[in-house]
Amino acid sequence: MIERLSVKTFKSLEDVTVQLGQVNVFIGANGSGKSNLLEALGVLSAAANGKVDEQALLARGVRPGVPKLYKSAFPAQTGTRIPSHLSFGAYSSQAEYQVCLWNNLRDPKPVWTFKTESWKENDTQLAGRSPASREKSNEKHDWNKERGLAALKAVEVTEGPALSLLESLQSYVIFSPATAVLRDVAPETQPKTPVGLSGGNLLSAVHNLVVQRDRDKRIWTICEDVLGLIDWVKDFKLTSTVQRPLSVIKFSVKPTIDFYDRFMKEGQNILSAYEASEGALYALFLAVIAGHKASPRLCAVDNADHSLNPRLARALMECLCRWYTTMEEPRQILLTTHNPLILDGLPLQDDRVRLFTVSRTSSGRTSVRRVVVDQDLLEKAERGWSLSRLWVMGHLGGVPNV
Repeated sequence: MIERLSVKTFKSLEDVTVQLGQVNVFIGANGSGKSNLLEALGVLSAAANGKVDEQALLARGVRPGVPKLYKSAFPAQTGTRIPSHLSFGAYSSQAEYQVCLWNNLRDPKPVWTFKTESWKENDTQLAGRSPASREKSNEKHDWNKERGLAALKAVEVTEGPALSLLESLQSYVIFSPATAVLRDVAPETQPKTPVGLSGGNLLSAVHNLVVQRDRDKRIWTICEDVLGLIDWVKDFKLTSTVQRPLSVIKFSVKPTIDFYDRFMKEGQNILSAYEASEGALYALFLAVIAGHKASPRLCAVDNADHSLNPRLARALMECLCRWYTTMEEPRQILLTTHNPLILDGLPLQDDRVRLFTVSRTSSGRTSVRRVVVDQDLLEKAERGWSLSRLWVMGHLGGVPNV
C-alpha cells in the first residue's frame, strides 16, 4: 500500500505530502483542493502505466485540462522559484515511485514528457532516468521521453514490494457515481471492471457478488450489512430480462435486481433498480468496490456522501471501514465528503482509518492536515462533542470562511 503521497506544483497543491492509511477521508470547503489531490494521484497512476495524455487521464477520472491549468500559478515567494515541471511521488515501506512531468505551456503537446523518473525497491533502483544520467550514459540515440521506463521495466519483475506499489498505482481510478447510471437508464462514459467510473455495470457486478456470497464468508457479511443499511428492504434477488440488442434473432440476457419491500404485501412488494432509492443503489455500489475480486487495489470516491441521508451515510461509512480493514489482501481507498455525519462513522482509534482536513492558506495554497485522536479530542468526546459537531463548529478546520 501507499504510505506517503507527495505532490508539487499541481494546481493548488504547490507542495503537499500526505501520510495515507487504508481508508482515507478528506473534508474541506468547496474549492479547497480535495479533488485536486485525488487527481494528482490519477496523474501519477498514468505515469506509472507508461503514458500521460488526455485519454489516460480521462480513463482514471481526472478532469481534462490544458497544461497551464494543471501547473501551479502562484507568484514565486521571496527567495524561491516555482519549478517548470510537475512532481509526484508514492512511497511504501520498501518501495517508491517518483516522476517529474513537463509540457510546454505556450505550445502544449498531447502527451506529457518524463523529465525524471525513479522506481526503487529499498535502496535498489529498478528503473530511472534524469538529464544527468542521460549525459553519463553516452548513448547515441535519445530515449522516448513520452514513455515511462518503470512500466517497461515491470515486465521483467515477477514479484516484490516495488511491483506491488507500481501495480497499485496503475489500478487507480476516481469513481463519481451518478444516480441515472446506477439505475442503468443512462450510459456509462468510462466503463471499467467491475463497475464504471459513474457506476455503470452495477447490476452485473452485484450479480457476480451475490453468486460468490455462498462461497465467501466475507462477501456474505458484506451483503448482510447492505440489507441492514437499507431498512425498507427485506431481501434483494437477481433476475434477468431478455433483450434484443441487434436483431429479432439474437437475444441477450441482462441481469437486474429485484428489491423486496418488507412493508408491502407479497406479490406487490417487488421494486426494480429503477424504482429503488438511490441510497440502496449507492450502498450496493460501495459493497461492490469493497467486495468484488476485480475491484482496484487503489481507488477514490469523490463526493462519497452522494445525497445520502446523514444517518445512512454514517452507518455506511462504519461498514465501509470494516469491509476494508478486514481484507486478507489490503486495498486502499480515498474519499471526499461534505456530509458531517460521515465523520461519526470513522473508527479513528484504528490507525488504518485516517481523517484529513483540506484548506487554503492565506496565499491560496492547499494545506492538508491529519486529524489525530489526542487527549483533547478524547476529552471533548467524553463531553458529548462528536466529530461531526466539532467540524461544523470549526474546531477541526476544513470549513469555508463565510
